[in-house]
Amino acid sequence: MAKERMPITPAVLTWARKRAGYNVDELAAKSGFAEVADCERGQSKPTYRQLENIAEVLQLPVAIFFFPEPPDWPSIEETFRTLGSKQFAEIPPAIRLLLHKGRAFQLGLNELSDGRNLARRLITRDLKLHDDEPIEAVAVRVREFLGVSPTEQFNWGNADAALKKWRSALYRVGVTVFKDAFGVDDFCGFSLYDAEFPVIYVNNSNAKTRQIFTLFHELAHLLHRTSGVDRQGDFENKFLYEHERIEQQCNALANAILVPEEEFNLARTPGRFDRSEAITLAKRFSVSREVIYRRFLDRKWIEKAEYEAAAAEWANQFKLSQKRKPGGDHYRTQLAYLGEEYIALAFSRYYEERIDDEELADFLGIKPKHIDLLEETWLGER
Repeated sequence: MAKERMPITPAVLTWARKRAGYNVDELAAKSGFAEVADCERGQSKPTYRQLENIAEVLQLPVAIFFFPEPPDWPSIEETFRTLGSKQFAEIPPAIRLLLHKGRAFQLGLNELSDGRNLARRLITRDLKLHDDEPIEAVAVRVREFLGVSPTEQFNWGNADAALKKWRSALYRVGVTVFKDAFGVDDFCGFSLYDAEFPVIYVNNSNAKTRQIFTLFHELAHLLHRTSGVDRQGDFENKFLYEHERIEQQCNALANAILVPEEEFNLARTPGRFDRSEAITLAKRFSVSREVIYRRFLDRKWIEKAEYEAAAAEWANQFKLSQKRKPGGDHYRTQLAYLGEEYIALAFSRYYEERIDDEELADFLGIKPKHIDLLEETWLGER
């Protein structure tokens, strides 16, 4: 008996594929449905199981493929003012799907918060940037807005604690941070600008110190009222001058926020600019060794070749350490990805009976059957 074929709309399949950044052959290989091209031409139809596989790869509900036409959803590309269409086209499907996932969480924040950010002060609205203001002065104002003193930063003691504290500090001023394993090494994070609910997404596969730097690189993008992408490598299609300038400013501002100039000068050993000194200072500020070595390079205390050699060695050390790292608990991982504040917000609406099991699962990005175990883990961690 022939399996029933699903009467999906070809144009919707094409829209969904392009939205995720796949070409026809890539989607066919990823989903196991070899007839993608024929299906988009209306010459073939998938079985329900094949459609489920396609929907899972493209991270969309099965029901969408039965719409009479593609949904009129705003393009996420429009918020990336520092990325041209050529650079955006280079973003791989894995990252594009995370962009859409981040957008879904952003919409979830809007709904859970009744359309208004719960933070008393919103840094992306209330802190204004001025073109002629030195980076160091902006960094001072950002830290004052966050309410984190250098002494408090030094007392955190390690990068893991620092990442959690910085994440909470950003949430208090209206910026919600999500994490995920990106599966693409050179993409460290991205931000999605919104006037009310700005979001930062960080690659959890990176070192904690790199994640901290990404937080502030992306915060700088949000302060420029734009979405951004933090990528370690260069785009093949080079930025226009204005875009490149903003990227450099974002890096410089992140460095200046995390390692304030005055405290840096007080903490360093005069006349010492070697790797050992970078390691000592990195531990004190809970930043990467590269951040400190970059400061040395910018001051012309070391040569570029030495900076690049050290950065390559440290990156290799991290990769080797990750190979020996055991896997973690699934539900604790989800807590780390979603963040304490977002989970607390979602469950509070659930306890108030404003949302049901299905809606809670949607807000958390999980299946309803996993709610109880996630809740149990979350309550046990509090």
